[in-house]
Amino acid sequence: MSGTMTHAKDNSCCVSICHLFFDYSTPKILVIRSKKVGAINRITQALVIAYIIGYVCVWEKGYQDTDSILSSVTTKVKGIAVTNTSELGLRIWDVADYIIPPQEESSFFVLTNLIVTQNQTQTHCAEIPSVASICSSDKNCKAGFRGPRGNGVRTGRCVNFNPTVKTCEVLAWCPLERDGEPPNPPMLADAENFTVLVKNNIRFPKFNFNKRNILPQINSSYLKHCVFNRSTDPECPIFRLKDMVEEAEEDFQTMAVHGGVMGVQIRWDCDLDMPGSWCVPRYNFRRLDNKDPTNTVSPGYNFRFAKYYKEGDNEETRTLIKGYGIRFDIMVFGQAGKFDIVPTLLNIGAGLALLGLVTVVCDWIVLTFMTKRNHYREQKYSYVDDFGLIPQE
Repeated sequence: MSGTMTHAKDNSCCVSICHLFFDYSTPKILVIRSKKVGAINRITQALVIAYIIGYVCVWEKGYQDTDSILSSVTTKVKGIAVTNTSELGLRIWDVADYIIPPQEESSFFVLTNLIVTQNQTQTHCAEIPSVASICSSDKNCKAGFRGPRGNGVRTGRCVNFNPTVKTCEVLAWCPLERDGEPPNPPMLADAENFTVLVKNNIRFPKFNFNKRNILPQINSSYLKHCVFNRSTDPECPIFRLKDMVEEAEEDFQTMAVHGGVMGVQIRWDCDLDMPGSWCVPRYNFRRLDNKDPTNTVSPGYNFRFAKYYKEGDNEETRTLIKGYGIRFDIMVFGQAGKFDIVPTLLNIGAGLALLGLVTVVCDWIVLTFMTKRNHYREQKYSYVDDFGLIPQE
């Protein structure tokens, strides 16, 4: 008896395997005259067509091939500032003084504030007081020691820094810099009225398209007096520094005290199926360095540089400047698109495939949620056995 049951199961498995490999399914058209099902079908088709036409073709321009941008940027700053301090006296500052270094790639730095230490020479002087430098006798000062935060090489002597404090003597550029808070208001407050000419050349190599941000309609007379204004002169490539900072919702005079980093974004989004004159840059500005009110350690942007001189006795002296300022980083983004048959056919094919899903969705709704789903299932699926060829009479 058990052998018979085992044999029956084996036959059943064989039949299932045969059906799996040798059954053939062919589509069957079943017309369901139902307002609900018809409405679902048409609405779904409309949504798919709206997605293909509205989003893929119109919004995303799926009929276009695209290319990324190649760019180069040069800048030229102009402006004059006047300072009158006890250290420097009355002084005029021009481009050669406040642009450091004179040229950078896609970036420029404008000096806005400074701490000056004049007439430094290489000699011996007392180190600035700190936990590591304060001493009571020579034995506290190791000769030849160079601390990572010190200003020179220790001589091994403990000397008076002032009548009440002794520090280790160092061989350094003396007098040492008195590092403290920068002047407020900033010394070069006039820097807010400096202007910068930004020259940006771009290329989309796939389409052999070149352009620059000094547009063809801009002539030399216009360029001499224009200043960028988003409402009245949006195509002018000359920018006032104060306007750039204010567009980033910052105050120039506040930022100029400790310095900072500004981002100048130039975006080229070009539809090359349209006239080339429509391809124009768009400018945006934002502050890039951290300005967290809860974290005020080492704010802004600064560095040190020196100017060296030879005196009459051939002794070298220098003026040390701790400069604070704003660095402007120019970032160029962009993409160009142009009609191409390959992406057009790919997106059309993808759209037709999505339309095929409409039938799957409607079948699933009909066979799962409709009241007469069992009747629909009987009508949709029919099974025909293979009786072989019918012999001719």
